[in-house]
Parts: sequence; structure tokens; C-alpha cells
Amino acid sequence: MENTFKHWKKQFYMITAGQAFSLLGSSMVQFAIIWWLTIKTNSAVVLSIASIAGFLPHGILGPFIGTLVDRHNRKIIMIMADLGIAAVTLLLMAAFWTGEPALWIIYLALAARSLGGAFHMTAMQASIPMIIPEEKLTSASGITQLIQSASYTLGPALAALMLSVLTIEYVMIVDILGAVIASITLIAVSIPNPKKSSADTENSGMLKEIAYGIKELASYKGLFKLTILSSFYMLIYVPVSSLFPLMVRGHLKGEAFHASVVEAMFAVGMILGSLVLSTIGDRLKKITTISLSILIMGTALIISGLLPAYGFIAFVILTAMMGISAPLFSGPYFALLQSKIDPSVLGRVMSVVNSMMLIATPAGLLVAGPGAEIIGVPKWFLLSGVLIVILSMICISNTSIKSAED
Repeated sequence: MENTFKHWKKQFYMITAGQAFSLLGSSMVQFAIIWWLTIKTNSAVVLSIASIAGFLPHGILGPFIGTLVDRHNRKIIMIMADLGIAAVTLLLMAAFWTGEPALWIIYLALAARSLGGAFHMTAMQASIPMIIPEEKLTSASGITQLIQSASYTLGPALAALMLSVLTIEYVMIVDILGAVIASITLIAVSIPNPKKSSADTENSGMLKEIAYGIKELASYKGLFKLTILSSFYMLIYVPVSSLFPLMVRGHLKGEAFHASVVEAMFAVGMILGSLVLSTIGDRLKKITTISLSILIMGTALIISGLLPAYGFIAFVILTAMMGISAPLFSGPYFALLQSKIDPSVLGRVMSVVNSMMLIATPAGLLVAGPGAEIIGVPKWFLLSGVLIVILSMICISNTSIKSAED
């Protein structure tokens, strides 16, 4: 382990360089598929089903995937997941080359890519503490967040540029190449696998192993409370983010251009927040940073809900603040999990946490849609902001959560 940490920068940067190509390709394909569905069907139902196919398999099967990750070689799992996603993309590309594929084929491909992404994400998150010293986990998380933010920003733009002159199949080739590059970089690094504790070994069997992972998380009282609070945070915030276009068009009287500016500023904010985290994150208190990020998000939403119809520029600035707060929350939170949880159980814990947050999203959307229709989008922003500020106050004042990183 000490020998691995000695060369951790080389290992980490090699992995993240490969992942940058893979994430960029995936972001491009995701946008290209959604855009193709939009043009061909112009159906909100079709897009909703596609979105569900893209996250529900991960949300439901996450704990089982985490158990498999903890059982087997994590490096091999990441390589197989990357190549598996590439194989699915190759099959989908062949379907497009032979004609327009049926919608069920696209849904199935999105679901398969979601499963591959779940295996890869969980194995990656569980591998980080095995190659990076604990005191560097927050900065490493900031670098990871930076790559993700840049990929999610550049991916749609590059895909749109390619689609203006080429067909969707050529976008998929980029994704396949990205997956191959990521796999090659993984082959070149060494990722040790943790040894299981005797208590974990005695709890053999899929359900028992999942239960043991949850028990391990619950044994850290403050961290467990913070995880529950984080799920409520996602339950409130994620649905609000889907209402940005309605806020721009309905309340602020903007057009498509104005909506794109808002989305771009959120992405810029995420990149700025990731840069802050990657440069000084290891010198910041994790719980303090998490609490502050939630407070920034809640305050920005409250002010947004109070804006007059001519407040578009103010909303753009507030959106950038929301973007900045996003990595300042997720980076320290996942670094905290990686530093506290036994690495042999981390795959299960990470997958359970990811599943909780993913499942919170549709639950929140079911409430936010009708709620915003009844009281209006600005008031829903205001209400959501108040609830999030309350969560930040709980995070700041709760003794167990405050002591979670001790």
C-alpha cells in the first residue's frame, strides 16, 4: 500500500486522463441520442422513458452491483464496464447504419449503458482510497469533479457540432474510442484490492453482504445522518434544476438563447467550484464546506424565487452560484465516505448512497411538477430554497454530523 501511495500522482492522473476521454464520449452519445429522439418523435413521453432507462437500472440494482464490486477485482470490473459500454454503443451504431432502430432498442441500449456506468462508477469510487493518501482525497475528488463538469459541458457542444455535419454514428465512434483509451490507461496502472474483515467474510450471500455494508455505514452515526440529509437535499434540489427553462421562459420572459445562457453559467460555476476544490480542498474542513455549499444553494434559490420579471441577469449570476456549490458539496462528501469506510466494504456503501440519491430524483420530480403548477415556479424556487437552508442549518448544528470527520 505504501509503495502504491508513493506513486499515487502518476497512477491517479493516468486513470483520470483515460476517464476524461471516456466521460466526454459518453456525454456526446447521451446528448446525440436524446437529440435524435427529440427530432424523430417530438414526444415528452419518449424522452421521459429514455431518461428513466438511463438512470433507473443504476438506482434499483446499485446495492447488488456494489456487492459484486467488493467481491471481485475492481480494476478488471472497470475495464469490463468500459468495454461493455463500448460494445453496446457499437451494436447501437450498427442498428443506425442499417436504418432507424426501434425505440425499444434505444431504451435497451440506454439501460445497458446505465448498468455499465454503475459498475464503472462504483468500482472507481471504491478504488480511489486504495491509490490515494487520505489527506489528498478531497483534492482528488475536486479533479474528478472538474473532469466530469468539463465533459458534461463540452460533450453536448461537440456532439451538436458533429451532428450539424455528420450523422449520429460518427458521434458513437468517439465514444467507443474513449472507452478503449480509458481501458488502456487502466491496464497500465496497479490498483490493489482490499482484504475483507473476518466479520464481513462471515456474512456471505448477496443480501447479507448488502446488509453488512449498510451496517458499516450506520456504525458511523454522523456520516449516516449526513447521508440521509444528502438524500433529502437531492430530493429537493434536483427537481428544481429541471424547472430552470420554465423559470426563464415563464417568469423571466426569456427565449431559447436565454435558457442556454443559464445552463452554460451553471456549468461554468461547476467548473469553478471544482477548481477551488482541486486546489485548496485538502485544507478545508469537509463538514464546513458541505454545510456552506448547501447554504449557498438554498440562498440562491430563495433570491431567485423573489426576482422580478426583469431579473434575468441576476438569475444568471445566481445560477453560477448554484453551479459553484454543487462540487463543493459532492466532493467533500464522497471524500469523507472514502476516508472513513473500510475499503473492502466501500463498493457496497457507495452503491447504496448513489442509489438513494438516484431514486430521490424521480420521487422529487413527482412532487415538484404538480407543486410548481399549483403555486407557480418562482414560489417553488422560494420554497425549495427555504427547505434547503433548513437542511444547511441542521448540517451546521447537529453534533453527530459536525464530528463526522473527526
